[in-house]
Amino acid sequence: MENIEALARRLGEALRARGETVATAESCTGGMISAALTDIAGSSDWFGYGFVTYSNQAKQDMLGVRVETLAAAGAVSERTVREMAAGALRRAGAHWAVAVSGVAGPGGGSPDKPVGMVWFALAGAGGECEAFVCHFDGDRAAVRRQTVERALSRLIARIEAAPLVV
Repeated sequence: MENIEALARRLGEALRARGETVATAESCTGGMISAALTDIAGSSDWFGYGFVTYSNQAKQDMLGVRVETLAAAGAVSERTVREMAAGALRRAGAHWAVAVSGVAGPGGGSPDKPVGMVWFALAGAGGECEAFVCHFDGDRAAVRRQTVERALSRLIARIEAAPLVV
């Protein structure tokens, strides 16, 4: 797999070519996706908003995640990341948003939500939203790094496959 810098650069090139922007909504990565994007010179052309919503309260306040969603499904869930992505898209006025929430470890896991489990959502301004879950191995740093890599690679694939709206 490409390294994070190469993925971030490729994402920026895809967005710039389309005249589009992306926003991030991060929990378990604590801003690592945003950091990867802003490591690329000129990223302000296609990246303007990164929401680090580590707590449930932050998810509610910054992204509009519903209390009912968090109570019923928890922070690490498909429903929550879908609402995170939709909130980031809406608040940023971006064309695309990526959201992540997971259990990076070493503690905090449960039988239903083990360490290494991360939910992702990719939302487009057209209203479409794709959510998926991954289970990563390794320590906290490895889980977080793999989360950033997967978020960027799936977002690139999604953008490259999307029709260009003019």
